[in-house]
Amino acid sequence: METISIVLVLLLAVVVSGFIARMLPLGIPRPLLQIALGGAIGLIADFRVTLNPDIFFLLFLPPLLFLDGWRTPKEELIRDRRAILALALGLVVFTVLGVGLFINYLIPAMPLAVAFALAAVISPTDPIAVSAIAARVRIPKRMMHILEGEALLNDASGLVCLRFAVAAALTGTFSLSEAMLDFVWVAFGGVLIGYVVTWIINTGKSWIADHYGEETGSQILISVLTPFAAYLSAEHLQCSGILAAVAAGVTMSFSEASGHALATTRVRRNNVWDMIQFAANGIIFVILGEQLPAILHSAAETVRVTGHHAPGWLLIYVLAINLSLAILRFVWVWVSLNFSLYRARRRGETVRRPSWRLLAAMSLAGVRGAITLAGVLTLPLFLYDGTPFPARDLAIFLAMGVIILSLIAASIGLPLLLRGLDLPEASPLLAEQKARIAAAEAAIAEIERVQHELAGGRPDADIFVAAAARLMDAYRARIDAGSRADEEAALARQIDAIETRMRIAALQAERTTVFKLLRGRKIGSETARKLVRELDLMEARYEG
Repeated sequence: METISIVLVLLLAVVVSGFIARMLPLGIPRPLLQIALGGAIGLIADFRVTLNPDIFFLLFLPPLLFLDGWRTPKEELIRDRRAILALALGLVVFTVLGVGLFINYLIPAMPLAVAFALAAVISPTDPIAVSAIAARVRIPKRMMHILEGEALLNDASGLVCLRFAVAAALTGTFSLSEAMLDFVWVAFGGVLIGYVVTWIINTGKSWIADHYGEETGSQILISVLTPFAAYLSAEHLQCSGILAAVAAGVTMSFSEASGHALATTRVRRNNVWDMIQFAANGIIFVILGEQLPAILHSAAETVRVTGHHAPGWLLIYVLAINLSLAILRFVWVWVSLNFSLYRARRRGETVRRPSWRLLAAMSLAGVRGAITLAGVLTLPLFLYDGTPFPARDLAIFLAMGVIILSLIAASIGLPLLLRGLDLPEASPLLAEQKARIAAAEAAIAEIERVQHELAGGRPDADIFVAAAARLMDAYRARIDAGSRADEEAALARQIDAIETRMRIAALQAERTTVFKLLRGRKIGSETARKLVRELDLMEARYEG
């Protein structure tokens, strides 16, 4: 019963954080509110969430990373692959070396291997935290795609560095060649397993649906179970379950491009995944806050490891580590940018140098989150000889401080740096117009075919002709609007926006009337449910 009560309290805190976030005029990001609520729960409640890192990874990370991989635009990942790989691989190693040495210099009592382990834990950015910040901060699209791609891929490099740093702390030895081979197996093996597992599941699912029909509930449940299957398969083979979940999401997006799923399945599945994302994201940050009081309670004992007695030194260390992370990230981004500009000039291309504010924003956007929290909790309790793992509580405290401070810094600094800033990127409007025209032309051709097929010499064929003409007129209007000149197209879009507002108002009036008829018992519940669902889907279409 206690476990169920804890889960319900955590979910309630997530709901309350949503209400508070909408009520406060300051625009405070929801993750910070959830951490504060979790801290309040930790101070008031008489129960504690006991975090098993393996269970934490399994329950939360596979579905969230799977969804990020599923919904992240693939074209942008391919276009910016060099920048993403430079951040996801090179920056992580650069950060582990630089910050690890800095932590060891800053806190001599922390052994070098433990300092490298802490640096490895805080080196990966977190896609969940990045998405949470982006929900309240207007980040240019291309920059957001690069940050998401980096966060999806840098977990493997960071966790592999963590694994070998811990092994060095336990055994006192380190092999670079073994680390490189292990990284190749962990990373590429995880990606391959995620792809194979998802391909097998989707192939079998499509075969059953083609031969025996599709059941929406089963399809949704399969999509929920897929990331866990990929994650557990990869972990069983000593590969990266995190990258397997990401690869499963990317594979799912390519599989969905076949269009096999029913429209109803896609609509309901999106709703289910939106709910999973909202709940899991929130619970992660509430748990982080709930752990804080216990960690702060032991701060007086923890600070003695550093050779000081005042707990304020812990805050100084957190600030110094965050500053070093931002500086190293800024240096790496600046060097990478200048190298890219140099290569572009060698090819004879003219490239506009981005603003320094963009470099600062990229440095500040390296937000840490669930990966850091779960990773630092995997530090062992004891060495092989039975002595306590050195500076473990201190490492956990510093990692938690980095998570919170990076969220606060990004929440405050990004709106200031990104105000009025834009990235040079191609507008998708032209491609969207072409796609709409092509789809409308295909619809007209199909309407004509179905009209001839249904009429087929019947005496009432004129009814089919009239129905087809009404539909084709609507599609021809869409083609005409998309084919106009720029000024006419802008006017047409303005008219469409006005028409959309009117349509939404009309749909809301229809729904109000349906509910009024239901309350007056003039229609039954089943009829009302059917009508309201139709109106909801139409309104969602126009609002989307």
